[in-house]
Amino acid sequence: MKKLLVFTLFVMMLFVIVGCEPAEEVDAEDPDEEVVEPGVKEIRWGTSAVGSAGHQALVSLMTVLNREMPGFHITVLPTPGAVFSVKEFAQEQLDGYYGADIAFYEYARDIDRFEGFQEDAIREPIQAFWAYPMEVGLAIHADNIDQYQEWRDLAGEAVFTGPAAWDVRMNLERAMGILEVNHEYVEQDLGMVSSALEAGHIEAFIVYTAAESAVAPWIIEIELATDIAVLNPSSEEVDLIIEGGMDVVEVSSDVFETDVHTNTVMLVPFIYGFHLGLDVSEEEVYEMLTIIEEFSEELMTTDSSYAILHDDMVEMQRRGVVSATDDVKVHPGLARYLQEHGAWDDAWDDRIAQ
Repeated sequence: MKKLLVFTLFVMMLFVIVGCEPAEEVDAEDPDEEVVEPGVKEIRWGTSAVGSAGHQALVSLMTVLNREMPGFHITVLPTPGAVFSVKEFAQEQLDGYYGADIAFYEYARDIDRFEGFQEDAIREPIQAFWAYPMEVGLAIHADNIDQYQEWRDLAGEAVFTGPAAWDVRMNLERAMGILEVNHEYVEQDLGMVSSALEAGHIEAFIVYTAAESAVAPWIIEIELATDIAVLNPSSEEVDLIIEGGMDVVEVSSDVFETDVHTNTVMLVPFIYGFHLGLDVSEEEVYEMLTIIEEFSEELMTTDSSYAILHDDMVEMQRRGVVSATDDVKVHPGLARYLQEHGAWDDAWDDRIAQ
């Protein structure tokens, strides 16, 4: 019995010794990793999360630019959201980023999601390419159409204006702030918005479109589950929003899946862009913009968000500059592009980044 015990202990020790032997060295280099040719400029371009509209749009853009600009190698890097990509660019962790005019508005004023951030910024965000607009508004339960006639009727009411960190929410909150609606913001899980509206836990929620042509899937789910009505701002409110420095556009109600009880939907737009810094030269950004214009139909085919860009590339860039030129400077490549197309305002000359 003792001999058996000794033999068993010996075998166990042998297993331990063998288990502690150093593993065979493994080559750390990924054999499938793409090798960037010498002299090619590598661009780490941030966007929002995988599966988002921003990620899909940048992948489409990257496909065209990597093919047509052999001096570049663009890698799409997802982040938790567009605002994170702006911050990572400012901290030199990214070469390009996904930024909206509403984010620039907050950054320039050191408010909301960017409060205190400028102390950590190494470089300033600048605008280089404007891709497409998104448009935000409000909807209520259809049973309450007689109760709410304009946005200011929601004063003191519980409203879900979108997830806290989202750009769509911040754009809607800015517009409602101009009108001094003074609503109560209530956070909601997207899957619970319909039941919260039915139960009266919220009186209104955000609706939005991309490029005036597509509604977010989670909003379509609410439409199919609940009879909703879009609550348009009144004509007086539209004037106040415009006087406050924002815009209002008319979008056909046909973009929605169901009857939203109005033929015309009044929404407040903001604009998203994929931007680069001054480490990408004026000539390179100018070339990039001309290539995007040339292949805009291909971009539209792969991603419908680019439809407005295809309709009028120059006007899309002009709108972007108008929306953000007071908040962040303009890349000299974008300035040159607009100058050569007769869409540059000389009043912007001192806003060209150096």
